[in-house]
Amino acid sequence: MTTDALGRSYTRTGRGTARCWSRVANVGDPCSAMWILFLAVVVLAAANALNALLAPGWYVPVCVVAAVLLVLIARRSGLTWDDLGLGRAAARRGLRWGLVLAGAVLVVYLVGLALPFAQEAFQDERAAGLSPGELVYRVLVRVPLGTVLLEEIAFRGVLWAMVRQRWGPAWATAASSVLFGLWHVQPSRGLTRANAAAQAVFGAGQVGVALSVTAAVAGTALAGVLFCELRRRSGSLIPPVVLHYSLNSLSYTLAWAASRWWA
Repeated sequence: MTTDALGRSYTRTGRGTARCWSRVANVGDPCSAMWILFLAVVVLAAANALNALLAPGWYVPVCVVAAVLLVLIARRSGLTWDDLGLGRAAARRGLRWGLVLAGAVLVVYLVGLALPFAQEAFQDERAAGLSPGELVYRVLVRVPLGTVLLEEIAFRGVLWAMVRQRWGPAWATAASSVLFGLWHVQPSRGLTRANAAAQAVFGAGQVGVALSVTAAVAGTALAGVLFCELRRRSGSLIPPVVLHYSLNSLSYTLAWAASRWWA
């Protein structure tokens, strides 16, 4: 460890000076926690832009690369695996929580399918139009390795840990959840066209789209609060990962099956 003329500490490496990466620095330092947090948000924004612009086949690789970059940024900033919810100490407890949450989601969905007034929520063209092979790919590849991996690593892992280290868990949950809600602006724009229940509630046209996007952002932000609380109480990313995966994959599977059963 070396100190420069301004009193800032940094570590020398074989390739030169790696300032401030050995730990999260103070606010006045150019490589402070705010700059590192900003870098993580830039990686997320770039991934979101690439997913909107590139062909669907690139979705999973883009998400995996972005998740790896975020973990590298967090580790180089001084966060430990436990800070990120990826430590082994809490893994067993996280797995127990995850199994309970997955079972609860399945029960709620099955009850929804059995109730006539809730069945409209499962009439989703995005799932109904999938072939069996596309459904398997969506449930076993795209959702876990794309959507869930990146979003949980980013919002409940890296961003939550960075903000928590600097400002505490309440600010970490608030910031992470707001960003999580805004992350869903783009994918929710076609909600009223694809989902019968959403169209019935919000209507068609531009007004319906605006209302559905607003509701989706608010809803996912609230879901983000729940995911963050699961991560905080369990000390592990496993419970929010399992809950997130169960919500997405089971909704696709049951909507796909229900469309054929009702037909």
